[in-house]
Formats: sequence, C-alpha cells, structure tokens
Amino acid sequence: MILDAHSHVHDPLDPQLSALDDAGVDRAVLFLTRPHPERATDVASLRREMSVLEDALKGGADDGYARAWREFDAALAAHPGRFLGFGSVRLGRPAEETMAAVERDVVGRGLYGIGELTPPPDRADLIEPVLQASHEHGALPVVVHGYAPTTAADVRTLAALASRYPQVPLIISQLAGANWLEAIELARDTPNLFLELSTATLIFAVRLAIQELPTRTLFGSDAPYGDPVVARTTVERVTPPGEVRDRVLGGNLAELLGLR
Repeated sequence: MILDAHSHVHDPLDPQLSALDDAGVDRAVLFLTRPHPERATDVASLRREMSVLEDALKGGADDGYARAWREFDAALAAHPGRFLGFGSVRLGRPAEETMAAVERDVVGRGLYGIGELTPPPDRADLIEPVLQASHEHGALPVVVHGYAPTTAADVRTLAALASRYPQVPLIISQLAGANWLEAIELARDTPNLFLELSTATLIFAVRLAIQELPTRTLFGSDAPYGDPVVARTTVERVTPPGEVRDRVLGGNLAELLGLR
C-alpha cells in the first residue's frame, strides 16, 4: 500500500480524492482543519484563510472547531476505505480533561491516532498530557506540527518527551521545517520518534532523513499545502526501487497503525 501520512480535510473533497488517485495513493491519514486554503481564489481570500491557520498555530481562539469536526466526520463517513482518521484534542487543558477528550474523540470514534497537534512556539511541553493519555489507551501514535512556528527548542522538547514515553510513537510532521537536521540527529537516538517528510524544501534533507531513519520516515503530502504527486516523486527521486522506498511510501506507517 501507498499511504500518505499527512493530509487535511478539503472542501470540496473531490479534488483531494483526484490528487490521491493521481499519486497512486491507496489511503491517507486525515486531520481535521479550520483553515481551507484550497478555497482561496485570490490573494485576499488566501490571506483570510491563512489568518485562521496562523491563529490556530499560535494557540488562538477555537472559532470553527466544531465545524471542523463535522467536516472531518463527514469525510470519514463518506470514504471510510480511503482515509485514516486522526483526532485532535485541545492543548493546555487539565490532564483529566485531556484524558477524557482522547477517550471520547479519538478512541470513541475508532480513530487511528492523535493529531495534528499545534502547540504555540516554545510550548511543545503542552503535549505531555496527550502522551499520557495515548499511553493509557494502547500507545496511539501522536502527530505534532513540525514547521514554523515550531522552534528548535520545541523539537528538543519533543525528543525529550518521546524518551519519557517510549511506548508512544511520536511523529514530527513536515520534517521539522528549518530544524530538520537537529530533528534527524535527535530521532536517531530516540527509537519512538518518527519524521514525516511533507513540505521539505531541500531534497538532500529528505535523502538524509531516509538514509538515517529508513524505518521511521513517512511519506506525506500535507495536502492542501503540499501535493501527493510531488511528495511521492520527491521520495522516489532519493530512493531506488526496493525495500526502503516501499517502507517510506507506506510500509512504515502500515506497521505503525497495524494495517494488513
């Protein structure tokens, strides 16, 4: 199977499904989202959508959260064989509230994992209650936003938290953005830390990540911010046909999620 480890709900869904078909992707991890940049038709409308994302990444207001869940649930219900749902939880809540949210919104919905979590800059420590809840519910994979405004200090915090919860697979998305080199170094020494490769701007960063972590790197597109065809091509440009390529394009994630 070819598995896209990172995508967000599109509005409408048809272009998303077409892009997955074009890339030969069998199934895609799906995260809920408040902004919809794919709706934008000009600079002004894109700025409006991206302002929602900026606020969300900074830990801002929760406007649109319930609507995002409705869109997400509808997408999963319409295409249960195509999407692998991951559920989000709000950060900065008491541990007991986080535990209840994971039980209700992730486990209760039969989802595959938790994410994409977006702590404010230099506050990656806020995900610790989520890791605790994951551990209590069978070590669900946890995905954390890796691109800006995530900082180098956040990447180090994530690695330290992963070491504290060694049974929980912790996935840093987008190859940790500008902090990709330190992320690779930290992941080498942290067996439960994974790197998802979407939106990487340097081809040799992807090559090095796969070379150093062939069993813990994951092909992803971050659609609609990235494109599944481009993301798959990037992986194939830096890996010859064979086991490593197959693992990165789906095998590693299939093992992580227990897919058969």
